[in-house]
Amino acid sequence: MPNAPAPADTGRPPADGPARRHTVIVATALACAGLAAVAGCSAASSSSAASPGPAAKATAAATGGPSVTSAPPAPTPTPSTPAATGPTAAVPTLGRPAGVFAHGTGFGQVKPAKIFNGGDPTGLVTHVVWTSWGSARAVATGVSDYVGPNQSVAAGTEETATVVAFDLGTCDGELMYQAVEWYFPQHGQAFDASRYENICTGTYVPSP
Repeated sequence: MPNAPAPADTGRPPADGPARRHTVIVATALACAGLAAVAGCSAASSSSAASPGPAAKATAAATGGPSVTSAPPAPTPTPSTPAATGPTAAVPTLGRPAGVFAHGTGFGQVKPAKIFNGGDPTGLVTHVVWTSWGSARAVATGVSDYVGPNQSVAAGTEETATVVAFDLGTCDGELMYQAVEWYFPQHGQAFDASRYENICTGTYVPSP
């Protein structure tokens, strides 16, 4: 029986030959590699988002706890401005140096500790301590020369006297007590508003 002729060489391997198997294997490997790469990237991204970075880990290790973001400092409080106050009320003086009292002592002052009208010792009051000031009348105690009935000034003695400043008002635009008088209650004397020194005009009332 004659030999069968060999099949013609087409230059292509059979359909189920080694080349087809090689192609399938390479394609499968590439697909797996691609899936692995994608899965690896996703895993890496998830790991980076979930895990703290090196700086955070170093901070946590140094402080013994997780890193904490510091809160901004509280604003410094602004000091309050004190409320404005009104003008200070004027304080009256004890008259003023004028007329026969121009060279006296204590006139034109606030709460003077000594009053002297410039005359004899009966016109001098020392150690004056005021118990009130600024109201319609100002009252004080002091020491002055008491001269009894039918006595001379030379025979007078120093005793406690009550001083009263009154007639509060303005004299030439200045607030002052315009009258002053002192007396000795222990000798039966009392305040007499009709007899005083007018320390606005510098005269005695009534005049001597």
